[in-house]
Amino acid sequence: MPTGLPRRSFLKSAAAAGTLAGLGDLAYLSLLPRVAAAESKLDPKAVRFTPEIEPLVRLLEDTPRERLLEEVAVWIKRGTTYREVLAALLLAGVRNIQPRPVGFKFHAVLVVNSAHLASQNSPAADRWLPIFWALDQFKSSQARDVREGDWTLGAVDESAVPSASRARAAFTAAVEQWDEAATDTATAGLVRTARPQEVFDLLCRYGARDFRDLGHKAIYVANSWRTLQSIGWQHAEPVLRSLTYALLYHEGGNPAQRDAEADRAGRHHAELLEKISGAWLDGKPDADATKTLLRALREDSWEGASGIAVELLNRGVAPPSLWDAIFEGAGELLMRRPGIATLHAVTTTNALHYAFQHATHDETRRFLLLQAAAFVPLFRATAGVSAQQGIRIDEFEPAAAPGSPATGGVEEIFADVSRDKLLAARKTLAWLGTTGDAKAFIDAAQRMIYLKGTNSHDYKFSSAALEDYGHLSPQVRDRFLAASVFWLKGSGAPDSALVARTRAAL
Repeated sequence: MPTGLPRRSFLKSAAAAGTLAGLGDLAYLSLLPRVAAAESKLDPKAVRFTPEIEPLVRLLEDTPRERLLEEVAVWIKRGTTYREVLAALLLAGVRNIQPRPVGFKFHAVLVVNSAHLASQNSPAADRWLPIFWALDQFKSSQARDVREGDWTLGAVDESAVPSASRARAAFTAAVEQWDEAATDTATAGLVRTARPQEVFDLLCRYGARDFRDLGHKAIYVANSWRTLQSIGWQHAEPVLRSLTYALLYHEGGNPAQRDAEADRAGRHHAELLEKISGAWLDGKPDADATKTLLRALREDSWEGASGIAVELLNRGVAPPSLWDAIFEGAGELLMRRPGIATLHAVTTTNALHYAFQHATHDETRRFLLLQAAAFVPLFRATAGVSAQQGIRIDEFEPAAAPGSPATGGVEEIFADVSRDKLLAARKTLAWLGTTGDAKAFIDAAQRMIYLKGTNSHDYKFSSAALEDYGHLSPQVRDRFLAASVFWLKGSGAPDSALVARTRAAL
């Protein structure tokens, strides 16, 4: 199982310092020699990566925070590719940062895919900004990990890795029993012998089975899988060992031996699946059904909401109409009480929907849909949002349309984001209804994040919400996108200091 191991002692002094270097003239830093991997020896008990990527991972691990961006820039100028930097960033995170609880400092890993999505949506001149921001975030979390015990992902116990014929059964049995050591070795065996899609389907189910850590388990499943699609399956074993270790995190005694509230929805839905019609994917879009489920998400219990979802599916309503309501319900929570819990209602819905889209096992897909419907009322309760009072996402009125495209209507909206978020949302709704130009809004929103974003939630939320706009039906997507301004960055926020450092380094 993953274990805590010591790292280089100088990281402890770096953690104590814990501050960014001042800005100023950094041009000379591009002349610094790169850190050689041979400078220090990796603890033999720590997990090792492929020889091709290990030196770059060591650079990220061993370079002090105040020099890392400049050192990575040197490697890039010498030919290191974007994909290699992305791979090293993810692997450095899973080796060096404790994934329990699944959040807090571990956001440095969770945010890698979000930064990647932001980079892909950026103009060519700015595509490194989100990745360099994530590099700095890794160093911050690495230092925090040192302060909190200096955890490192250990090597696999090879003597306990199951054979190919036993790997799947061993994995399922271990995860069902919340057995950490057995799950770790079974994960290694499964990754080495099973098809990637088979592995993903299993992880989707277990990432969504319990309502702990504000949905971060489901988020880690989706984001790790998506990043592996970019960097290659050859890096999967350490990433998925970290992931399954995270999925088994719980409070109190073994959940397999008690009836914890966090597990009740998953257990209830596992029994409810057989009540869903075998033709559930053949339904028709139904806007009235979307309203019915949205009302349940707003007012009912988690059990009532998922029960209505089953009724609608059996009545012949297409799953996308139910997802419309789930996305709207999550967006409405954010509008009613902007905060960490309601933000995660949106990002968790994004992760569950991604898993639903890409899983191939029919039962797993039904389970994901019911869990998503239940999670919105659970987030509502966690955040203490009133079931009946506050803004309703399907009813708030558009404001007068901001300027024409020629006079900068989007700029007006993002100025209002810094001053009055509800007004900005109303103007966004008017803008989209008048111009239909969602791309201009999304491009501006993304640019605000990588110029002014200050924490992982800014990247996670924006990448999720802006992506989800394209998944929703035309009758609901404008309102969902308008609701996103309750966590987006406005033009009045200060620019991130890392923008200047990145541009100077590159």
